Amino acid sequence: MVISHFLLFDSYATMAEPKVANSRDGPADQYMSVPFFGWDQNKMNLEANEFIKLSGLADYASHIRRGSFLAQDRNAFPKDKPRHDGLTLTPDERARLELEQSPRRIDKFKQPFRLWAVVILCSLGAAVQGWDETAVNGAQIQYQYAYGIDGAQNNGYRGLTNSAPYLCCTLSCWLNYPLNRFLARRGVIALTCLISVIACLGQAFPQTWQQLFVARLLLGLAIGPKSATIPIYAAECAPANVRGALVMMWQMWTAFGLMCGYAASVILQYMRDSNNESCSFAHLRDSSSLADTQQTLLSARCSLSWRMMLSSPMILPLLVAQYIYTVPESPRWLIQKAHNGNKKKYEEAFLALCKLRHTKLQAARDLFAIHHLLLRQAEITNKSRAGKRRSPFRELFTIGRNRRALTASVITMFLQQQCGVNVMAFYSSSVLLTAGFSAQNALLASMGFGVINFVFALPAVWTIDSFGRRSLLLATFPFMALFQVFIAVGFLFKGTARTVLTLTGMYLFSVAYSPGEGPVPFVYSAESMPLYNRDFGMGIVTSVNWFFNFLLGITWPSFETAFHPSGAFAWYAAWCIIGWWMILLLVPETKNLTLEQLDDVFRISVAKHAMHGLKELRWFFHRFILRRRRCQKPILIPRHEDDEDEQQSQCQLRPIEDPHWDEEQEVESSIFGLRPRNGIMSRKICKHLHRRETF
Repeated sequence: MVISHFLLFDSYATMAEPKVANSRDGPADQYMSVPFFGWDQNKMNLEANEFIKLSGLADYASHIRRGSFLAQDRNAFPKDKPRHDGLTLTPDERARLELEQSPRRIDKFKQPFRLWAVVILCSLGAAVQGWDETAVNGAQIQYQYAYGIDGAQNNGYRGLTNSAPYLCCTLSCWLNYPLNRFLARRGVIALTCLISVIACLGQAFPQTWQQLFVARLLLGLAIGPKSATIPIYAAECAPANVRGALVMMWQMWTAFGLMCGYAASVILQYMRDSNNESCSFAHLRDSSSLADTQQTLLSARCSLSWRMMLSSPMILPLLVAQYIYTVPESPRWLIQKAHNGNKKKYEEAFLALCKLRHTKLQAARDLFAIHHLLLRQAEITNKSRAGKRRSPFRELFTIGRNRRALTASVITMFLQQQCGVNVMAFYSSSVLLTAGFSAQNALLASMGFGVINFVFALPAVWTIDSFGRRSLLLATFPFMALFQVFIAVGFLFKGTARTVLTLTGMYLFSVAYSPGEGPVPFVYSAESMPLYNRDFGMGIVTSVNWFFNFLLGITWPSFETAFHPSGAFAWYAAWCIIGWWMILLLVPETKNLTLEQLDDVFRISVAKHAMHGLKELRWFFHRFILRRRRCQKPILIPRHEDDEDEQQSQCQLRPIEDPHWDEEQEVESSIFGLRPRNGIMSRKICKHLHRRETF
């Protein structure tokens, strides 16, 4: 569920020349996102020649030289105007470039086979994570009696066993950086998948709950780094025009894995004598001692079904580990190794990109761009400020823009767990048993929850960009609270009313959660964090997410006993309401914002944004409740504001190729650099507003 910090090319470049030095909030993102800003043709040729010499890719000099100009300006080779240097594109190269820029959404999915192989493996990896999380849901109905951890007096042991992987994930996700440094992306994925296989297989054999706890703890050692590495690997392999869709695909297939875990419980519950009266705890307890009862329940005849449930997630990681080395390594990781002294990695990176792109020209363009972006990142990281080395981790807290982005991201991650969704993911079968369902029907109803979670995650691919991240959260949290209340009220009744209200509330909660709080937190965190310290920011928010996942899992059994299911679900309904206010006041919108606009949004003080949220609420009340159509919606940052009180600075875009320029010509940003709307790069005076910030 961790989103890659390499959604670098998805953001549009700013039109103001970046200035990193001497600014407390130095717009490092802008500096990194426009690595070729202001370079003329001679400078580009010089850099291309130096890169060819450095990388030893003389055999591909023509591709790299042309690719370097495309990295700067995606319209560097206009159809109707030959270049002065004689560089041209082949018909196939031009067709592939036009396909990249096609306005039709379907065209961006026309990618090489090897890239789709990466997508399939990453999707299986996401499903592995979801399946790992829900394998325990149905199994615990039976193993709690076999291990003697049933009843209120053993709530702590049962919660600890169920939540063990997420306790380990809280710490193991920090292993992501050293593991990736030494094993590369594919190596980490292969290793963690093999650990998942061993841990899942190990869950099938324990004779005590302590042994099961250790096996599940080992499972968490795999889930943490795997959940961080797979999205990074997918994003580093994907071209810019499908990178965002792959992020959503990760969340979607995690939901698919959750559904698979529920389905496995339904299918495997009938193995051997697990559902016969001879293996019923109530029947055995009446006819034999507790020790003999537990021994019988642990026998293969009575325990095979739940042992198979716990081991079933091993299927998918086995496939991923087997085939991960049939796809290329991450080009970015290879280039990073080349920067560290292993020059042979340049050719490996280029060949990897050739497999992941349609043409060698596109591969050369991305190779040249990634090389310079990594150089800029190193410059920012090593930048000396007042005689001190810059610390990306420390700057998450010392710089107001970064601190506010981190705060908003932590809030969304915290609420993803505190809304209570994983109570249903981990304990839905037990909750439904309490509501009056039979064991078989409880497992079947839980699978329905998983199916709904997967199906309603599909629209998020479109709604997250159409409605916006914050808007989706504000729209869905009231419904999540309402449907938690449905469940809480349901437990106040008995009989049919209880079962109907409980199941209806669970299903409708899944409908509200899946397109909103399900996918938004990781997408929001990935795009709001500054690029140069996104590694550390994502490490923090991911750890927060896993910690509260663990906390929810370990406390629910005791919480349910102490407060009754009605009180427990009312507690999470209250947190949905509190969360709505936290989002309204503390979480800015990030939809379709450029890097410069993101900086502007997060430079706004918390107090000012909170006041804006209250103004939005007042506008909503007047517009939709009182039906006053003339009410004007408050705007946080106007599109075209010219505040004379703001300190302003000017910058000038220099012509790249054409010596003639037009002052009135409109310039817009491209994926890799700057481009004019009519194909000619021109000069344009632009204003960069420097805003003071306070926390």
